[in-house]
Amino acid sequence: MEALDALLNRVSVPRLVDPAPDAAQRELLFRAALRAPDHGQLRPWRFLTIEGEARERMGELFAEALQVKDSQATPEALSKARGMPLRAPLLVVVIARVQAHPKVPESEQVIAAGCAAHGMLLAAHAQGIGAVWRTGDMAYDAHVGKGLGLAADEQIIAYLYLGTAERELRRAPELALEDFVSAWNG
Repeated sequence: MEALDALLNRVSVPRLVDPAPDAAQRELLFRAALRAPDHGQLRPWRFLTIEGEARERMGELFAEALQVKDSQATPEALSKARGMPLRAPLLVVVIARVQAHPKVPESEQVIAAGCAAHGMLLAAHAQGIGAVWRTGDMAYDAHVGKGLGLAADEQIIAYLYLGTAERELRRAPELALEDFVSAWNG
């Protein structure tokens, strides 16, 4: 697939089924992530892969986090939390590793990790892999971070859900450029 085609036509694919990306496809996903813009060459990211039965354990971690936050959580809410990681055969947790640096502020490092996630989405689309970027409360929950082994200087940027599209991809909407682009004349 041409680079511009991937950039112009990538869409989120929320309904994902088996199979997950194979080893060769995953290698390309991660290689694309590592090409993200990176001021200072800090490589302020790391990735966790979650698949198979580990998705069920992650669902339990999500349910625990919900119970810690809300001791009155309903059985339906807990069931929903448990099912979240089961929405795709492979999840990649994109983690920003923020480092003290005199010239590269924290915000740039977090953005770089976001660019790494975006690179993975584009590489997935280019390979015909369905993918969607999700966050939600469980991306910002301290209990989940601890359960996933995050250090104090780390934060979850994205849960990338990857697999085979259950249905035909929707078409990317055409947006009016003038709604987003303007000239500044001083």
